[in-house]
Amino acid sequence: MTAMDDRAVDAGALIAEVEGHLLIEATLGDGRLVAARFARQFGWLTDGQRVEVEERFVEEYVGLARASWRRTALRGVELRGEYEEVYGGLRRRLVLTFALGMTGLAAAAGLLALSLAR
Repeated sequence: MTAMDDRAVDAGALIAEVEGHLLIEATLGDGRLVAARFARQFGWLTDGQRVEVEERFVEEYVGLARASWRRTALRGVELRGEYEEVYGGLRRRLVLTFALGMTGLAAAAGLLALSLAR
């Protein structure tokens, strides 16, 4: 429950949101480090220009990371669908094989009972 109202907190959603924020912050930190290293090679830049280059670099870095995350998430959804389809087919075949096996056993037991009754 939240302190503000009586709605239940979805712990899974809350954890996912916190993880998302942590991932963005880690990516921003990585981007800043790489941007500073990149801008250092241009010693002729003024401080203002260097800051501008670093900021744009970080924006691009984070944008690329987000695009990569989106592609990964979409591929995960695609793979989940593919695997669920394959799993469903395997499960249907297993149930059918079990049902046919039980039918065969029942038929064999029936034939055995008929032969013993004669």
